[in-house]
Amino acid sequence: MELKMRLCVALLSLSLCLGLMGHVRAQEEAEDMDMDVEDAIDDMQEEDVEEEEQQVPSSPPVPTVTYKAPEPMGEHYFAESFDKGTLQGWVLSQAKKDGIDEEIAKYDGKWEVEEMKDTKLPGDKGLVLKSKAKHHAISALLLRPFTFDTKPLIVQYEVNFQTGIDCGGAYVKLLSQTPDLDLEEFVDKTPYTIMFGPDKCGEDYKLHFIFRHKNPKTGEFEEKHAKKPDADLRTYYTDKKTHLYTLVLNPDNSFEILIDQTVVNSGSLLNDMTPPINPPAEIEDPDDLKPEDWDERPKIQDPDAVKPEDWDEDAPAKIADEDAVKPDGWLDEEPEYISDPDALKPEDWDEDMDGEWEAPQIPNPVCETAPGCGPWERPVIDNPNYKGKWKPPMIDNPNYQGVWKPRKIPNPDFFEDLHPFRMTPISAVGLELWSMSSDIFFDNFFVTSDRNVAERWAADGWGLKKAAEGAAEPGLMNQMITAAEERPWLWVVYVLTVALPLVLIIVFCCTGKSSESTSAAEYKKTDAPQPDVKEEAEEEDTKEEESEAKKSEEEDSTGEAEEAAEDDGKDDNTSSQRSEDDILRRSPRSRKPRKD
Repeated sequence: MELKMRLCVALLSLSLCLGLMGHVRAQEEAEDMDMDVEDAIDDMQEEDVEEEEQQVPSSPPVPTVTYKAPEPMGEHYFAESFDKGTLQGWVLSQAKKDGIDEEIAKYDGKWEVEEMKDTKLPGDKGLVLKSKAKHHAISALLLRPFTFDTKPLIVQYEVNFQTGIDCGGAYVKLLSQTPDLDLEEFVDKTPYTIMFGPDKCGEDYKLHFIFRHKNPKTGEFEEKHAKKPDADLRTYYTDKKTHLYTLVLNPDNSFEILIDQTVVNSGSLLNDMTPPINPPAEIEDPDDLKPEDWDERPKIQDPDAVKPEDWDEDAPAKIADEDAVKPDGWLDEEPEYISDPDALKPEDWDEDMDGEWEAPQIPNPVCETAPGCGPWERPVIDNPNYKGKWKPPMIDNPNYQGVWKPRKIPNPDFFEDLHPFRMTPISAVGLELWSMSSDIFFDNFFVTSDRNVAERWAADGWGLKKAAEGAAEPGLMNQMITAAEERPWLWVVYVLTVALPLVLIIVFCCTGKSSESTSAAEYKKTDAPQPDVKEEAEEEDTKEEESEAKKSEEEDSTGEAEEAAEDDGKDDNTSSQRSEDDILRRSPRSRKPRKD
C-alpha cells in the first residue's frame, strides 16, 4: 500500500510539472518570437555597419523570414506587389455613382500603399482600403489584353481583413476591352468580363465567380454565377491572416477556385452556372390554356355512398361521467376563492376615477384540507357514441386526367454555345468596392496563362507571408487559452481532460485492497481451510509439518524408554494422552494462519 501511495504521488507531481513546463515553454517561445521580429526591424534601421560588426553576439541569431519582393518569371499579363511604395500605374476613379444621393455618390474612398498593421514580414507592402462607408474604385491596365482562345486564364491575389469584416467586398473585376474604356470613369456599371473574390455581409460568406456571357443571338450580356462552394468559408474572413485567392479557367470550359492553393470549388461553365449558359430547346406555350372540363382531382367522394341510419351527427363529443361520485368532505357551500381579509384600500384610491374598490381574491384556506369547494360537477369524458359529421368516403376519380401542363413549343430564343470560355477579352484589373470595414489589405495581383508561373509567384509572395505568420504562431498553451476566451465552454473541456486522468490514477493507485490480508481475514472468520493457497504458504506449511513430525518421533522414542520403567496403568494413560495430542496437532483447527 505504501508503495502504491508513493507511485500515485509521483504520477500527480509529474502531471503538474509537465503542465507547468508546457505553459512556461509556450510563453518563452512567444517572447522569443516577439524579440526576433523587433530585432529584424532594428537591423533594417541600423546605418552604422562598422559598429554592428564590432559587436560580439552573446548567442547565435535566431533564423527569421527575410522578405524579398517577388519577381515574375515567365509569361504574364499583370504583376503587382506594391513594394515600390507608390500607386504608380494605378488610376483612381473620379466618377460618381448614378442613382444615389450626391453626398455618397463620389468614389472618394482612400487608398494607401503600406505594410500591414501587425506585419510579420517587414518590408512587405500592399494596397490598403482605408475608409469606412465609402465608395472605392481603383484600376490598372494589363501589360497587354488577354484573349480567351487556347490558353487558360489564371488570376490570383492576396487579401487580409486586418480588422475583420462586417459588411463589404474584396473582389476584383477584370474589365472588358472596349474602345471607350476610361479608368478615371471606372464605376459599378463599367463593363467587366469576370468578377472574382470574397464578399461578406452579415452571416452570408460568399466567394464570387461571375462572368458576363454574351448572347450570340441578341448581343446582350447576362451575368452567370458559379454554384456556391461546399466548403465553410467563415475562417478565411475571421482569422485575420493573409489568404491567397486563385481562379483558373481552362479552354475546355472547366474552372477551379482555390484558397491558399486548395480547391474549394470547381465545375464546368456549361453545367455549373446559374442561370445556365444555354437556354432550353423547348418552352411552354404561353398561349396554351387549360380546358374548362379538365379534371385534375385524383380522388372524389363516392356518389353512391349513403349515411347509415344510426349515424347521430348531433351526439356531443364529451359527456358527463355517470359513474363519478362526489368525494366525501366536499364543501359545496364554501367558495374556492375569497376576498383577502387583510387587504386595505390604498389611500390614493379615487372611486370616481378608479371605481368601487374590491379586495383581491385569495384561495379559501378552508379548502386546503378539503377535496374541493363550490358546487360539485361530474367530470366529462369522451362520448363513446360520438361520430361527428358524416362524409362520404373518397374513391379514385374515374375521370382523372392528371395535372395539366401547357404544351411545349420550340424556344424562339434558343441558342447553343459550346465554348463559353471564349469570353470578351480583358484589358484592365479593377477594385470597385463598398465596405463598412477599413484596412482591407490587398497584395500580389497576378494574371497569367501559365499555372507554373502563377505558383512560382505565389511561392515568392504569399509563401513568405505564410512562413512568417507560421513562425509567429503562439504556443499550444496560448492557443488553447485564446480559444477558450473566445469560446468559454472550452474551459469545461480542458478541466475534464485534465481531471479525468487524475481521478483514474487516484482510483487505480489508492483504492486497491491487499488480496493476502483479505484472504487472512476470511480465514480467521471460519474453521474451513482456505480454498486458494499460494505456493509460498504451501511451502511454509510443508516445512512446519516436517518439523512437527520429527519432534513427534523424538517424543515417541523418549516415551518408549519411560514406558519400560512405569507401570501398565500409567503407560496406558500416557499413550492415550499422546494420541490425543497427535490428533490435535494434525487437525486444521490447531494450525496457525500465516501472517502477511
